Amino acid sequence: MREISTQLIHHPYRPPEGFDAVAPGVHKASTVIFPNVQALRTQEWMDKSGYTYGLHGTPTTFILEERIATVEGGRHCVLAPSGLSALSLVDMAFLRQGDELLMPDNAYGPGKTFAAGELAAWGITHRYYDPLDAADLAAKMGPATRLVWLEAPGSITLEFPDIPALVAVVRAANQSRGAERPILTALDNTWGAGIAFNAFELGVDVSMQALTKYPSGGADVLMGAVVTRDEALHRQVLLCHMRLGLGVSGNDTELVLRGLNSMALRYHAQDASTRELATWMQQQDGVVQVLHPALPGSPGHEAWRRDAKAAACLFSVVFDERFSQAQIDAFCDSLRLFKLGWSWAGPISLCAPYNVSAIRTAAWPHKGGLVRFAVGLEAVDDLRADLAQALATLHA
Repeated sequence: MREISTQLIHHPYRPPEGFDAVAPGVHKASTVIFPNVQALRTQEWMDKSGYTYGLHGTPTTFILEERIATVEGGRHCVLAPSGLSALSLVDMAFLRQGDELLMPDNAYGPGKTFAAGELAAWGITHRYYDPLDAADLAAKMGPATRLVWLEAPGSITLEFPDIPALVAVVRAANQSRGAERPILTALDNTWGAGIAFNAFELGVDVSMQALTKYPSGGADVLMGAVVTRDEALHRQVLLCHMRLGLGVSGNDTELVLRGLNSMALRYHAQDASTRELATWMQQQDGVVQVLHPALPGSPGHEAWRRDAKAAACLFSVVFDERFSQAQIDAFCDSLRLFKLGWSWAGPISLCAPYNVSAIRTAAWPHKGGLVRFAVGLEAVDDLRADLAQALATLHA
């Protein structure tokens, strides 16, 4: 008779088929067991017809990929360990030495840092364009340009670009040069999350988002996704993903799958609260401007009104220059419900002060300080009262 350790590892019991539940099963594996040598040699994972190794997918991760593709209006999805890793995966999948990357000046900061660090070291150049000026993008495009990032809205300052106009510039360049490798457009769609608008209907080639934000919703998991409609583009991303050894855990996948069920409800609830608070903040003494795509007068509002049907939980406040940075920092410290922290789209409201001039190449038109707010799921009246008491402290 075999030893107990062997019996436990090679236990013959298998549960009966037919169990089903609301939540998908959580499969965790590095090693995948094959029924025979032929299956070991021939089983395929790239088309989701089989399983070969935990890094290349399990039933749990395949389910999440299919659901995210549906949310985004795409056909194919690849999961990554974080939003930043998904962004970097797009760069590495489509750029080669000698290529040029164009990024909006208001792009996500760590993505800009990756371009200035790793991509530059690999012989890939980058330049920034004005996201609200399609003519500036056209002027910046050169013979080496191979990838154009879009972000809707921009990081921190929340300008909403005219995505179809920017995409049209890229398509015109492709038609004129007849390049064997066309210039691709990739959108950071974390803010839109597939709820505010369909990125592919606006013409982009690749949509990336941080599942850390709305799909998760719990502020307790890191994950990203790259979605495409084109089979060839998907294969490029998938092969690069495989070579980099990127993977996500079954437990993290479970959390995002659970969050997806309530994502649309949370998105619209936080949207409503954010618009109410942003509108109220516009009326407060000492506030120069409130940046939020759904507010008239916010940069890119007309493009948002035409192309989007919702807005996320972010708004930024530009304060009068009479307030010093120390006073604005004290304002943030005096908030009780809005906590200081990075990220957004979780259940708790957040805030953070920024020095915009330090993170932009173009001149920032305001001299006063800026604070970005992320609205959580608290009652809007309580959040407004918190802002009011902090403003009273600022004026005192």
